[in-house]
Amino acid sequence: MTSILVAFTPSGDSLMARYVEPILFTLLFAFVGLVVFAIAFAIMAKVAPFSLRKEIEHDQNTSLGIVIGSIIIGLSLIISSAIKG
Repeated sequence: MTSILVAFTPSGDSLMARYVEPILFTLLFAFVGLVVFAIAFAIMAKVAPFSLRKEIEHDQNTSLGIVIGSIIIGLSLIISSAIKG
């Protein structure tokens, strides 16, 4: 079975180099991106002069929810472009 796979890979690349490495790198970068995103969100929650949870959940502050969502999307775009290179 591996001889068939090696025959179809360009220049005889191994199965590890062709399939497993990209999956491992994807998982690694996803983990790093989530950690950076969590740290940035924690900093944002500490910097805010009020409780984000109270304002969004109890006071039903829709505009704050939209602002927080926009910040989350912006952070995600920055993190993804930094990881992509």
